[in-house]
Amino acid sequence: MKLDDLKPAPGSNRKHKRVGRGPGSGTGKTSGRGHKGQGSRSGGNTKPGFEGGQMPLQRRLPKRGFHNIFRIEMAVVNLTQLEALGASEISPEFLSAHGLISGKGRQVKILGDGNLTKALTVRAHGFSASAKAKIEAAGGKAELIKLHD
Repeated sequence: MKLDDLKPAPGSNRKHKRVGRGPGSGTGKTSGRGHKGQGSRSGGNTKPGFEGGQMPLQRRLPKRGFHNIFRIEMAVVNLTQLEALGASEISPEFLSAHGLISGKGRQVKILGDGNLTKALTVRAHGFSASAKAKIEAAGGKAELIKLHD
């Protein structure tokens, strides 16, 4: 195959529709816009979800539940993941560098799934009770990072 052999797929290249070019063209007079109404006017189009003045579906349906705008999404890391890292000091920056958490400035919570065999100093924004107990039982330290003093 050469560059001069390339051609578009059959039916993918069409001539553009020339509107308003007389009655013989098939798209003369109203130029394919029909007669009267909002769609025939220049600039006359509706936003998505508009139902001609009828109450739109997204407003007719009831709202459900509660959405807490102050909720803080935490990145979770288990003890088995920390054990596999093979480092003595672990911080959110270290976890981010090793690909265990994504996103800049995310808060980290350590969960107690798995066991620790070596002493680790773990700095995080939150610890589950079991994770804290297992870290301290292995001879390590669970240091809480405070956001605001």
